[in-house]
Amino acid sequence: MSRHFIGDIAGKFGLNPRTLRYYETIGILPKAGRTESGYRVYGDSAVERLEFVLKAKSIGLKLDEIKKIIDLHERGEVPCECTKDLIRGKINEIEEKITNLLDLKGRLENLLKLKKHRVATKSICPIITESQKSP
Repeated sequence: MSRHFIGDIAGKFGLNPRTLRYYETIGILPKAGRTESGYRVYGDSAVERLEFVLKAKSIGLKLDEIKKIIDLHERGEVPCECTKDLIRGKINEIEEKITNLLDLKGRLENLLKLKKHRVATKSICPIITESQKSP
């Protein structure tokens, strides 16, 4: 088994060492061993776990969701159904965001169609003021 120092792992993955300590605190990473001088050292399994965490984050999972998957795995369960449920939730969130963004896009396109105001008004910018009239 290899020994990996926190700074080496952090550098390899482009993370701050504080992130690794935080992951350890919340139970996403296993507790690190310590050298005689007190430096944290991690085994290969911790590096593999960190790779998993980063992949899970890259598909939009939050740390508490990742922790749930890890906890299931550590209890000897296969977390695939839980993971699928989380992914379905992410898809629903994305669909909702797409709907909201398309609505916003339409509102913005309508604002571009407004006629220019050539005379100063009380409003700082009538276009922005008009945007508040559209829900």
